[in-house]
Amino acid sequence: MSKSNKKILITALGGVVIGVAAMVSFDHVWEKTSENESCMSCHMHEKADAAWKQSKHHSSSNSSGVTTDCASCHLPPKGTVAHFMAKARMGAKDIWAYITKNKEDINWERKGELGNAQKIVYNESCKKCHTNLFPSGISDDGVKAHLYYEENEQKLDLQCISCHLDAGHYNPNYKHGKMEGPVAVSSGVTYDSAAVITDFKNFTETIPGTAVTISMVAIPGGTFTMGSPEKEPFHQADEWPQRKVKLSPFFMAEVEVTWDQYWAFYNETMSEGRTAPAVVYANNSRPDVDAVTGPTPPFGFPDQGWGMGSRPAITMTHYAAETFCQWLTLKTGKHYRLPTEAEWEYAARGGTETPYFFDGSPKKYTNEGFMKKLFGIDTTTISSYIVYMNNSDDKTQEPSKVMANPFGLKNMLGNVMEYCADKYSAEAYGKLQDGTENPKNQEGEEYVVRGGSYLDDASVLRCAARSHTDHNAWLKTDPQNPKSIWWYSDIKGIGFRVVCEVPEGIATN
Repeated sequence: MSKSNKKILITALGGVVIGVAAMVSFDHVWEKTSENESCMSCHMHEKADAAWKQSKHHSSSNSSGVTTDCASCHLPPKGTVAHFMAKARMGAKDIWAYITKNKEDINWERKGELGNAQKIVYNESCKKCHTNLFPSGISDDGVKAHLYYEENEQKLDLQCISCHLDAGHYNPNYKHGKMEGPVAVSSGVTYDSAAVITDFKNFTETIPGTAVTISMVAIPGGTFTMGSPEKEPFHQADEWPQRKVKLSPFFMAEVEVTWDQYWAFYNETMSEGRTAPAVVYANNSRPDVDAVTGPTPPFGFPDQGWGMGSRPAITMTHYAAETFCQWLTLKTGKHYRLPTEAEWEYAARGGTETPYFFDGSPKKYTNEGFMKKLFGIDTTTISSYIVYMNNSDDKTQEPSKVMANPFGLKNMLGNVMEYCADKYSAEAYGKLQDGTENPKNQEGEEYVVRGGSYLDDASVLRCAARSHTDHNAWLKTDPQNPKSIWWYSDIKGIGFRVVCEVPEGIATN
């Protein structure tokens, strides 16, 4: 063999040895960085570690003696391309966070919310361990839910974590299963009569037979420009063309319907068992109805463990919100209903014509843009009026969190999206004429929702911003057949507030 060939062979062998050593070293590093100790060296959150050790996935809290490691849930199964890609992506993100963020500044509670969990827990990994979805001892509701999962996993992109949020990290506030019976409402005097309206001014509604009240604000009638100009930052096509709209006076609730108020309705009207929708519709649509049929018990606790009381009631359907108004009308003798879209925007603006009812441009408050993500934004003004993604801690807040708008209404923007009486149409404004009085659109499949929620950026919390229900998607994981007409399974930030029409004979000038 010539010297040159020997040199080539030695070089090749050296390269193979170095390559093998590098691969062995890489494999060792790869395996070591998937161990729990390595995960915890970056994810230095004592509560998460403690919650994991209290969960069903840790040997100290289960009868199997098996501990499920961090990587088993938070990465796709080993040996797959998805595992490699997810680990590389997550590793780079973790290193960046370790270098640039302080542990004390990280919102760990937000990290435990379902929206975040759905991004870092993989169905494939769940199914690798849980090959039997029908173990002994599973409840009838569990069998029904798992059958629904098997039949619809691919079609609806269902995720195990959506129903088992506490499986990997114990959460004492998480409720899985069906809520039964009535719900305790804040104690107080039981009212025997409704409020009497004698003048067009703010009043407190007292709901007979309950211990709850509703603060109603007198909203003067007037003309305003509905929609947004094309040059408004983050303007959308469905907010155009702008129209001059005239509205009659009305009363509107100071805040969104609270849990105390909604549970009073639920306790008095709830349907035992599984009342067929057709039966409910038939009863509640009768012209002579004197008692409405209300919600069936929801799966889980719809307050998400955040607290009830004066927080806004959430996850009910549009039909449930309308039925609440029907019940309130029967209880008080006044006409309560959902606001029209025009009434909602008029009330939200509070006499202003700017993107918000307070000073500042959406460009100033939005999180969009590299520089905003790098240096943050000044939230002082907006946080005084709106519960949104920058100050909500990923959950609804009580009304005392914010100040009122010029009309005296709180949380018109943010906290929870609010149902309107109108059907949604992207072209609705184009069908209006300037000077239209009390418009209400009744063409479309979905309903208008307004105001945005605690999860939204400031850009979609403008007074003119429009959105709509997504009925089928919001019921995605509901295993009932037919699906619930009362409760959504896949949306949290939705609620409503009520409007009361001015009784005849009350002067509004």
